[in-house]
Amino acid sequence: MQASDQPPEIFDRRRRQALRARATQRTGDAFLWTYIAREIEERLALVSRQFFDALFIGPMAYHATKILGGRDCAVTLSSPETAADTLIVVAQEDRLPFAPHSFDLVIAAGTLDSVNDLPGALVQIRHILKPDGLFLGHMFGAGSLASLKKLMLAAEGSVNAPHIHPQIDLRSAADLMARARFALPVADLDIMPISYGRWKTIIDDVRDAGIGNALCGPRHYLGRDFPAKLDREWTYLADKAGRVEEQFVHLFLSGWSPSENQPKPAQRGSADVSLASVLRPKANI
Repeated sequence: MQASDQPPEIFDRRRRQALRARATQRTGDAFLWTYIAREIEERLALVSRQFFDALFIGPMAYHATKILGGRDCAVTLSSPETAADTLIVVAQEDRLPFAPHSFDLVIAAGTLDSVNDLPGALVQIRHILKPDGLFLGHMFGAGSLASLKKLMLAAEGSVNAPHIHPQIDLRSAADLMARARFALPVADLDIMPISYGRWKTIIDDVRDAGIGNALCGPRHYLGRDFPAKLDREWTYLADKAGRVEEQFVHLFLSGWSPSENQPKPAQRGSADVSLASVLRPKANI
């Protein structure tokens, strides 16, 4: 591949890693990761097969034991901000250093929305899966932090500096899974609404999760009075109780590495009974 064929670097890799590393030093309640881990755990619990080699990419490394639910398998963690005494491989989702067919389970959750080459990352994940291996993923989808975006745009006026990176919708996520050639791909959406009494609490939750602005480019100085502007715009958005509803949109992904023994959809036109004939109302006799 020529250098010109590489996708543009939208996200600053060092800034992205620094945000996640700083999040581990904060004392706030990282409830977003707890929620995502519980959802991943429930999805994995529906799979009855045994896994022998699992890879956890990103913040879910901290929840690996709980997610596995007592399954006895070797675990590799890929998380640059994990504690030093934990077995880790420092890598990013679109630069995985693992050989093909290294794992039968890969879980990458919470950070896929800030990967520079997301299509390439999904293909790499499929490549490192063994045949009939399972991938479970998560990313924050389009519509997340809509109130915070609106608040900042109103406070900035004509500046319009980016603070929250663009995110994809459910249909695009499903298309990416299909393009990466996962078997039996699934993408589903869950919206988490939260009522906030202060805009600073939203910022704290974003920083606790390490999902702040990792876009490339300089940061624009917005002035010493910017917090006061945010306070003023907050009063315009708030309800009578002084609260604003924010939301986090969760996109959950799952797919299998292709294998000969997987169920295949029937060929088009091979059915013995027409669906139209089944649904057609019967005539009165």
